[in-house]
Amino acid sequence: YVHKKFSQQYKATIGADFVTKELQIEDRLLTLQIWDTAGQERFQSLGVAFYRGADCCVLVYDVNVMKSFDSLDNWHDEFLKQANPTDPRTFPFMLLGNKIDIDGGNSRVVSEKKAKDWCASKGNIPYFETSAKEDINVDAAFLSIAKSALAKEREQD
Repeated sequence: YVHKKFSQQYKATIGADFVTKELQIEDRLLTLQIWDTAGQERFQSLGVAFYRGADCCVLVYDVNVMKSFDSLDNWHDEFLKQANPTDPRTFPFMLLGNKIDIDGGNSRVVSEKKAKDWCASKGNIPYFETSAKEDINVDAAFLSIAKSALAKEREQD
């Protein structure tokens, strides 16, 4: 998304990594600082240092792997616990169902309905289905989350 490149080589995140991306929204130039925290449970305790002060949280799961979807409750709750936002009920989250390009969708195990039902149960979290590889819906998702974070900031001013 940031560098407009996709690598076939999988590199597990150890701890966390981040990149920045500038976005123009209305009259504002925003700099997104996108943190990729390790998805493996063994690194979950490192999250506290990265979650504090976050303006939003994007949860990503693989539509072809049920285990990644099943762990969303844990990641959502852990984020709220560690980030400790002023109002957890209105904190901006987004869910991305990624890898929709795999096998023409034939490997998919998590339906769009199941994902949207989960989002509804968490206060109507916005949901996008994406493919980082094919660049499907990635720009739209980040634009949406940036707008949500900006709206939240304006509410607090």
